[in-house]
Amino acid sequence: MDYRIGMILTGKVTGIQPYGAFVLLDDDTQGLIHISELKHGFISNVGDYLKVGQMVKVMIVDIDEYTGKISLSLRCLEQPFNFKYNRDEITHRYKKYWSNRHVEEGFKPIAERLDGWIEDALEDIKNGK
Repeated sequence: MDYRIGMILTGKVTGIQPYGAFVLLDDDTQGLIHISELKHGFISNVGDYLKVGQMVKVMIVDIDEYTGKISLSLRCLEQPFNFKYNRDEITHRYKKYWSNRHVEEGFKPIAERLDGWIEDALEDIKNGK
């Protein structure tokens, strides 16, 4: 079969190691789900999450072009967080950290200092600095 990154497949867990789980995709193709790709959050033991012989739905996240090794992910297929929020509520919650002072002043502080900067620059040119 011609595998491509982003494909979603069903495979059978054939082996579990401390660093991840091997999944048989077809008769001759096997891929690895790294421990970091099992689920969102911390996992200390792959065996607590997967069992040998278990059927899993996985996504191909990488195919090494030189070795042909396939990297799989379960994490890509799960919804990590179920955010239900109102944008106005979040803006209001953090509004105290924002200021519109820069909008009112604009370039006024620069304009006030510009004449002094020009005089200093001209003086430096005359003195050869």
